[in-house]
Amino acid sequence: MHVLDKFRYCPVCGSKHFVEQTEKSKHCEECGFEYFLNPSSAVAAFILNKQGELLVTRRKYEPGRGTLDLPGGFCDIGETIGEALIREVKEETNLTIKEKCYFCSLPNKYRYSEFDIPTLDAFFVCSVEDETLLKAADDVEEALWMPLSDVRTEQFGLRSIRQALHDFLQKRVENLKK
Repeated sequence: MHVLDKFRYCPVCGSKHFVEQTEKSKHCEECGFEYFLNPSSAVAAFILNKQGELLVTRRKYEPGRGTLDLPGGFCDIGETIGEALIREVKEETNLTIKEKCYFCSLPNKYRYSEFDIPTLDAFFVCSVEDETLLKAADDVEEALWMPLSDVRTEQFGLRSIRQALHDFLQKRVENLKK
C-alpha cells in the first residue's frame, strides 16, 4: 500500500474528494489543497579507524533487523544534514565526528509501519575524535570495526547502504591504483 492511500480525506476541509494527482501528490477537488509526499532526508557515515577498518553497526530493529548498516539515521525538523550526521553518529556509536566530507546521495525506500517511505540518503566520509570511545547505543545492537577486505555488501540490509558501500569500496580500489 502506498502511504498516500492512508490520506482519504482532505486535511484542510475534510472532503472525501481528496484524489491522487500523481504518484507523489493528492489534490482536494473541493478546496484546492494539494499535498506532496517528498522524500525524508537521512544520513550515513563511512568512518575508518587508524587501521583502515570500517565502522559498521548491526540493526536492532526492522527494517533489516540483524543485518549490517552504517551509522546514521533521519534528519530532524529544523536540523541541517551535517547536524543530523553528527547527532546520529553520537547517538548510535558514542563517537564525535571531527571532520566530514560529502560522498554521495541516493534515493531509497524505507519500510516503516507497512509503508515504503521515500528517502534521500546522504553519505559522508568522516573521521572521529577518539575511536576508542566506540559503544553501541540507541537503535544499534552492535558496533564494530571491520577490515575492508571482509566487507560484503550483501550483509547490509538497506538498498541505498549497499549501493553507497559498493561505490565507496570501488573508489578506494581506484585510489589505490593511482
